Amino acid sequence: MKRVSILLVVLTVFFSCVAQSNSIEIYVSQNAAKNSDGSKEKPFANLKAAIAKATQLRANNDKLNIVINMLPGEYHLSEAITIPASLSGLTIKGTDASEVSIKGSVVLNPKWKKFNETIYETSVPENLNFDQLVINGVPQILARYPNYDENGHYWQGYAADAISKERIAKWKHPKGAFFHALHKGRWGGYHFQITGINEDGTAILEGGHQNNRPSTPHEEYRMVENVFEELDSPGEWFLDKENSKLYYWPTENVQLNNAKIEVSVLKDLIQVVGTLENPVKNVTISNITFEQTQRTFMDKFEPLLRSDWNIYRGAVVFFEGTENCKVENSIFVHLGGNVIMASKYNKGLEITGNHIHDNGASAVSFVGDPSAVRSPSFNYSQFVPFSEMDTLSGPKNELYPRACLVKDNLIHRIGRTEKQTAGVQISMAMDITVSHNSIYDVPRAGINIGDGTWGGHILEFNDVFNTVLETSDHGSFNSWGRDRFWLPKRDVMNKLTTEIPDMYKWDAVKTTIIRNNRFRCDHGWDVDLDDGSSNYHIYNNLMLNSGLKFREGFKRVAENNIMVNNSLHPHVWFANSEDVFKHNIVGDTYQDVGLLGWGKELDYNLFPNEVAMMKSQIYDRDKHSQYGDPMFKDPSNLDFSVAENSPALKIGFKNFPMDQFGVQKSELKKIAKTPEVPVIKDASEKQSSPEVAWLRNNIKSVDSEQEQSAYGLNSAEGVIILRTWAPSPAVQNNGIKKGDVILQADGKKVKNVQDFFKINVENKTDKLDLVIMRNQSEQKITINTK
Repeated sequence: MKRVSILLVVLTVFFSCVAQSNSIEIYVSQNAAKNSDGSKEKPFANLKAAIAKATQLRANNDKLNIVINMLPGEYHLSEAITIPASLSGLTIKGTDASEVSIKGSVVLNPKWKKFNETIYETSVPENLNFDQLVINGVPQILARYPNYDENGHYWQGYAADAISKERIAKWKHPKGAFFHALHKGRWGGYHFQITGINEDGTAILEGGHQNNRPSTPHEEYRMVENVFEELDSPGEWFLDKENSKLYYWPTENVQLNNAKIEVSVLKDLIQVVGTLENPVKNVTISNITFEQTQRTFMDKFEPLLRSDWNIYRGAVVFFEGTENCKVENSIFVHLGGNVIMASKYNKGLEITGNHIHDNGASAVSFVGDPSAVRSPSFNYSQFVPFSEMDTLSGPKNELYPRACLVKDNLIHRIGRTEKQTAGVQISMAMDITVSHNSIYDVPRAGINIGDGTWGGHILEFNDVFNTVLETSDHGSFNSWGRDRFWLPKRDVMNKLTTEIPDMYKWDAVKTTIIRNNRFRCDHGWDVDLDDGSSNYHIYNNLMLNSGLKFREGFKRVAENNIMVNNSLHPHVWFANSEDVFKHNIVGDTYQDVGLLGWGKELDYNLFPNEVAMMKSQIYDRDKHSQYGDPMFKDPSNLDFSVAENSPALKIGFKNFPMDQFGVQKSELKKIAKTPEVPVIKDASEKQSSPEVAWLRNNIKSVDSEQEQSAYGLNSAEGVIILRTWAPSPAVQNNGIKKGDVILQADGKKVKNVQDFFKINVENKTDKLDLVIMRNQSEQKITINTK
């Protein structure tokens, strides 16, 4: 026995030595020794030196396990760190994110002098280009109009005259200014740089490439920055690049003589890049704060298929061609563009326990390569003819993210500059799990899925609210499904999907699951499944304000959800949609628009009153549904479980947990917000505008955001053609069609039926010029009135 014990000890020591020989720790410290070798006693001064050492060590031993330990301090990179496949297995970790930061900025030591009574100036190194000035850790405001106001809504302050001729005339050097504007329909935003001035005094603009639904800039929601003459309030600054001069108006609490001055010079900080054939594996980044990088809105963008998105394929921490990498327990703040991106081939990437806030664009993005998509289209109006279409299912190659995890992150105040952004963005990917995240205070969706390719995602236990703050026609969760089966010409799409009823599964090959989440959107829908979104299973979700929207698509199953103060919004469904809506608690009648059919099954739901229930029963649906008070247990504390004697239990509804939404990591949960508690409203039947006859056609006013979304309008105004009479003069000779929306008549704006009738009375001819919205595209037509 003694010999056996001795042998075990010897073997243990031996294998321990072997393990140690295959593992090495490298240290980085601000207090580096002169003759640094990366040891704990003689740490390197920067991460670049540590990466070089790791590369050298790995070249001599490709099995070596390497850990780079970053000791407390601030580390300013001179260039982005690249981690190739040869460094697979590398770990970069700080002692704690509160102690270790990696910055894309440099520190300046300026000599300030007064420029005027309020503004100071200093020289900066020649050719230094930066778009973020940070003083004592606080980002300052690039000189802008209108001035920054935290409560100023769009871009924290907007003005219709941002680049008016009169305002531009006040600027000595307009060239280089940045002009930001929302999309005309508030579907995201645009960004331009002024490159000169026309003879008429208007700006020459370059840019506007950031949105995949082209429009003119919004006429009201505008902002301009990087103009010296607009440096007119405390906290604002301006860089005169030509003369290498920095101008700044200090805030009251800033003493410039001893202030710490940092300026951003890098766009990216860590790039983990391999290939499909030779991926980077098992890289872990943890316990670090990443901050102070430049904005990227003027860089190259690319369309994400036919979604409304164009995107810059880059991020502060970027993964491409990787397997089983991790980003955990880190902070990402004051970054100019996208924060974390998985591009093209990525498998098993885990993003967990991070705090991501106050950044310029999206927080976490999964973006595959279009080459993996069969017969892709890249614009809303594009469509590959069926005769030319690849009819096989699923991806064409492996260049897409799959089996990745976003869990236990706190994400808020992102999209500070770019508005077509999301807390989590998914496009051309498969099997992405988004779990236990708190996402709020964002300009557009909290979570967005841009297309049906290729599904299999699981969204669970997230808390998503205070969304769509600076855009419109969207949701806390939003998706599109403009896949191979979908095109704006509805009659062609109807025919195609009738002939091939499972065509939607060519791209949405796996079911996406949305379960056990809490959503609240006060400026759109709580959950918005838009154009063609298909193959979803949505259950056990609490929707606190704006309900669930299903636009045309196939096989969406929604069951056991609670919709406070709202309901299902079925928009322009196919006759054979196969949609199911059952065992749900709704707070209002269905808000249907333009249906060809009512799906496979709508039944066993609880309505607030008999009128709301009867509207559905007219269409031979909800025959077994009931109405009444659901008897929520404690709604004032966001507990919408129902009591034991609730009528909801009689129609098959089952309670689900109300205390597991959002981030669970203790230090993040302590600081995370929760949604505003809704006041339960009187759910009496809402009245819409009446349907009236005009030239024997049935019309009505647009009077809701639901109709605005269904018909693709820029605002909730116009007159809808509900039904047409074939012999009507207005229909003859390629006139109006069912589903048209009249926007203008005789050159005058048409807000409602009253406006339209007034124009008809004033018209003394037999013809009338109209501007209509047809298939979500504006067209001009001339109709006969007699």
